[in-house]
Amino acid sequence: MTEHRSDVEAVNNLAKAYEQLRSEIGKVIVGQQDVVKTVLMSLFGNGHSLLVGVPGLAKTLLISTIAEVLHLDFKRIQFTPDLMPSDITGSEILGDDRHFKFNKGPLFANIVLADEINRTPPKTQAALLEAMQERNVTVAGVQYPLAKPFFVLATQNPIEQEGTYPLPEAQLDRFMFNIPLDYPSFEEEVHVVKQTTTNRSVHLNQILTGDQILEFQKVVRKIPIADNVLQYAVQLATKTRPNTSGAPDIVNNYLSWGAGPRASQYLVLGAKCHAAIQQKYSPDIEDVQAVANNVLRHRIVRNYKAEAERVSEEDIIKALF
Repeated sequence: MTEHRSDVEAVNNLAKAYEQLRSEIGKVIVGQQDVVKTVLMSLFGNGHSLLVGVPGLAKTLLISTIAEVLHLDFKRIQFTPDLMPSDITGSEILGDDRHFKFNKGPLFANIVLADEINRTPPKTQAALLEAMQERNVTVAGVQYPLAKPFFVLATQNPIEQEGTYPLPEAQLDRFMFNIPLDYPSFEEEVHVVKQTTTNRSVHLNQILTGDQILEFQKVVRKIPIADNVLQYAVQLATKTRPNTSGAPDIVNNYLSWGAGPRASQYLVLGAKCHAAIQQKYSPDIEDVQAVANNVLRHRIVRNYKAEAERVSEEDIIKALF
């Protein structure tokens, strides 16, 4: 009974911390409430996020603001075509004592902003992939563990594709969420222009430490989930796989590839995070559906027929509900 009471209290504390973070971030970021919520859920779920939007939508500002309200080490990497793996992982240098020593790269931080991630060659993307999946980097045959917690928050421009290196499916699959950013409303844009064309300065309070985030990640893992909700999440992922027994016609007609088992895991973790920030002590099917678009859209591959008939990933996912 005491353990149950402490678990309930832990969820309440997580929900309270989420509201404090959202309020603090709102001092700088106008609108984009769903985006802020999803990024914070990925932090509590110990996952990485990919933010996709045209230039000028404050993707970089959002991530740097989140880093500022968290008591965490933050590094920004501007991905360019000439970026080498050693530029992000670090390299061995010859010291004054004639011995090689490892000089850490910008990946050795708690929050890493990978700006315009699709502008760097596959070799550098592969080095980032190891860091995202294994939480360590390998240099000269030696593995170096990364700091905990460790998050990669990457940005991608969906319109200017010349000179870019599309992210392989294996790397996209490492992102818990794919988060699209849309243009602000007229009122929001008026507010943004007012804020950014004056000498206004904002003081942000630090809300959480790294240790607190690690504790909240454990809280999310401990949240119970009913068998029928877990089975619903797995069924949602398996239905995206064309030419399998459970695949509906819309999947067979418009997808060439479906989501793998990692999608099922992130649907469950995402649903737990979505429930926790609302002070719900167990997720339901609505929580799974709330995170489904962000979990599945980058894990399914449309075929030429879908592109020709302008059937989007969201159309297909919605049909699965």
